[in-house]
Amino acid sequence: MGKPTIGFIGLGLMGANMVENLQKRGYKLNVMDLNKDAVATVIARGNASEANSPKELAENSDIIMFCLTTSAVVEKIVYGEEGVLAGIKKGSVLIDFGTSIPASTQKIGKDLAEKGAGMIDAPLGRTPAHAKDGLLNIMAAGDKETFEQVKPVLDEQGENVFHLGALGAGHTTKLINNFMGMTTVVAMSQAFAAAELAGVDKQQLFDIMSSGPSNSPFMKFCKNYAVDNVSDLGFSIANANKDLGYFVKMVDDLGSVSDIAKATSGNLQTALDAGMGNLNVPEIFDYFVNLKK
Repeated sequence: MGKPTIGFIGLGLMGANMVENLQKRGYKLNVMDLNKDAVATVIARGNASEANSPKELAENSDIIMFCLTTSAVVEKIVYGEEGVLAGIKKGSVLIDFGTSIPASTQKIGKDLAEKGAGMIDAPLGRTPAHAKDGLLNIMAAGDKETFEQVKPVLDEQGENVFHLGALGAGHTTKLINNFMGMTTVVAMSQAFAAAELAGVDKQQLFDIMSSGPSNSPFMKFCKNYAVDNVSDLGFSIANANKDLGYFVKMVDDLGSVSDIAKATSGNLQTALDAGMGNLNVPEIFDYFVNLKK
């Protein structure tokens, strides 16, 4: 059998590199994005077409892939009058590579199933550079038969492809992972800010903390900015704030509460309101230092 035709919506930095990797591997693509320059770049490589609507893209694709920003955007593209749900074919599969609210993912999956189509949630780990080389970490979830149907394509996009269980488990795992990571970065950034405000040597603080169980790659990212003024954790305050908000919503849906996530989200939101949204998360150090000014 030939390779399936891929419909890809979302040509940001990660999505564009994923598409380039698929093109190098011989896949035919239908693409959509608001950035027409990104679309033109894909088409110029050949064996790709621009779809006029999500419905048209779904009608002409075997596997539809999303690399989008929010659950609200995903739902709009699925449920709009010219949306994916209106055009998806029986036997097709939708893969959501973004970070979405699990309850939204499960709702979309149920509605797709009523049309004979499948869904996989497959949030990503690693960087756009890994995406270009097909070396992502992919946290996939969905029924096993659907997963096996698309796994050959996922294997060409990811070095490590995990199947985590029923639909929604991928997005759940990603939100837990990002909750743990971003709360850690915000806490460590405040630790360095407290040292700055108290007149304590930040390099010595790092030497002491990193010699004990608090040591981690996240601590090094925070130290790199707070001590060396090098911002090398490529994850923005805006994205972290979105993911923490999704984690809070997920925990609420599960009947529990996360005051830690709410507090971290509050710090991130205030930094976002101060115009820091596009900065990398360790740069929230400056927010904590400048609060008293």
